Amino acid sequence: MQRIRSLDDVAAGLEALFANDPRLAPLRPLSSEVPLRLSEPGFASLISIVVSQQVSTASARAIFARLETLADPLTPATLLAADDQLFRHAGLSRLKQRALLAIAHAVQEGLDLHHLCELDAEEAIAALTAVKGIGPWTAQVYLLFAAGHPDIFPEKDVALQSSVGHALGLESRPSDKALAVLAERWSPWRGVAARLFWAHYRTIRGRDAVPVAPQQA
Repeated sequence: MQRIRSLDDVAAGLEALFANDPRLAPLRPLSSEVPLRLSEPGFASLISIVVSQQVSTASARAIFARLETLADPLTPATLLAADDQLFRHAGLSRLKQRALLAIAHAVQEGLDLHHLCELDAEEAIAALTAVKGIGPWTAQVYLLFAAGHPDIFPEKDVALQSSVGHALGLESRPSDKALAVLAERWSPWRGVAARLFWAHYRTIRGRDAVPVAPQQA
């Protein structure tokens, strides 16, 4: 399976998408604005994605920056030793605090976040979502950015739903199930399609909606 490792890979995926789906032709001018968006696999990357759940990109960046400062180094051991005040000062909800602690426990008990990046998407997602607090969206985004999986599309992402609905001229924003069906047309480059539609969202909304990940390219 080819992974997305460079902007050349993104460009190849975009050309395949435009050739396969004529409806995407109006988005071709965005080609130069579709970033690579890769992060170093591991604990910090996964934590940053959990922080990004259901908040704006700007808020997620601010919260994650505070968390990195308060929990330095950002490791499972540091979070497990932290008190509630640290999470509160970082701006994290109780729900996200519990998710971060569950992930920290799982990693300490042997969950290998680097090894998961080498697995097929289905197997890796199953392993990630077995951890309490990690849902399909979090698992998919981690594999998109940390593993460079080429054929993952986070259908529950509201920004992607809005962007696809706008780009395809749909009467309403598609549901996650409807978006999953639409995205089948973009296989085996659904990971590049997600990047393209996040770029389109930025142009129509004037703000970034891509989940935060450290060391992004």
